[in-house]
Amino acid sequence: MAKTMIKNIVYVAVGLLVSFAVSAAPASWYLWKSKLDGSMWCTQTLPGDGWVKLDGPYKDAHCKIIGRPGK
Repeated sequence: MAKTMIKNIVYVAVGLLVSFAVSAAPASWYLWKSKLDGSMWCTQTLPGDGWVKLDGPYKDAHCKIIGRPGK
């Protein structure tokens, strides 16, 4: 009885982990502009305090295709 219950809990846990992994999508890309010299950079995260988000989200690392990845 206890073994069956433990086995069922393990199956549910594995099922939840797999379902979360399947629903995950890659992060979006954003175009950032430097406050210092005006240069632009396409990245998924804030490059630092000296940068301002200019545009986005984009699907690609070149900031050419507008939209969210996975959609």
